[in-house]
Amino acid sequence: MNKKPIIAITMGDPASIGPEIAVKALLEKSIHDICRPLLVGDVAVFDQIIGKLKLGARVNAIQKVNEAQFDRGVIDVFDLNITDLNKLHFGKIDAMCGEASFQAVKKVIELALAGEVDATVTGPINKKSINEAGHHFAGHTEIYAHYTGTKKYAMLLVEDNINVIHVSTHVSLRQACDLVKKDRIVQVIELIVDGLKRLGKTNLKIGVAGLNPHAGDSGLFGTEDDLEILPAVLEARNLGYDVEGPVPPDTMFAKAAMGAYGGVVAMYHDQGHIPFKLAGFKWNAEKQQMDSVKGVNITLGLPIIRTSVDHGTAFEIAGKGIASADAMILAIESAVQLSKTRITVES
Repeated sequence: MNKKPIIAITMGDPASIGPEIAVKALLEKSIHDICRPLLVGDVAVFDQIIGKLKLGARVNAIQKVNEAQFDRGVIDVFDLNITDLNKLHFGKIDAMCGEASFQAVKKVIELALAGEVDATVTGPINKKSINEAGHHFAGHTEIYAHYTGTKKYAMLLVEDNINVIHVSTHVSLRQACDLVKKDRIVQVIELIVDGLKRLGKTNLKIGVAGLNPHAGDSGLFGTEDDLEILPAVLEARNLGYDVEGPVPPDTMFAKAAMGAYGGVVAMYHDQGHIPFKLAGFKWNAEKQQMDSVKGVNITLGLPIIRTSVDHGTAFEIAGKGIASADAMILAIESAVQLSKTRITVES
């Protein structure tokens, strides 16, 4: 019996680099050594990108998971047949592309909930395109939470020493400040420690960022650090977690990069994403393009496994053949690791 997990991977927005990086990842021998990968999306889109970029692969169109061949060089695609190639334009926001990318996400969730696949990996989507298609979600995380009925969840970003979870993500900065609450902070501390364990990490010391400059400086620059974050840190310690905070974020992320923390808690989206991407994204000034785009996005708290690339659609280079598959490869590897240590989480 084949013990390698089946990993369902969405194509992302068909006008983006999503299909390209998915195919490039599946052409790597290392991926087939650790799992049975299955793409979910439109056969026509994958055929087009393979032909255009001369990627040297053959598509096997399927309608059931058990029809997949799982052979290197053969790209198994669970065909949804939504995208009209005559209307597809690389790098453009489009409701048709939003519908195609949304339905691919919905399908992998259904397959995972039914137990037909062991984990899911998502390619980049365009939120505007999805909303224009009539699906009003802020992003992947919210789609997964909705269709799995999950109430307590969080985004974890993983790249070497920078492993960061967020108290809030896709909300306005003004709303984010209001969401800095003791109970939520304790909840994400619990989630990140569990996630680090499942990823095989051994450093479980957690740094918790302050919200305000200098973590409030004893109330001089705001009270949230003293009234919400510090009580959360103290409660987490009482629960047995190795936690430090609130730490001024400019200090905390510098320490994390050097290995002082196994994971860190950011209070809002950009507080966590900016240092994370500085660590994982490498720009080549001479070529005027990215040499490498690394980083994995994991949704913790779900009853199924979801990892993702932590970069966008890169519309500006879609269809040009220069997109890096590094993040997709890492996302698949993380999904495989999580499938080995799967724990059913109550939602």
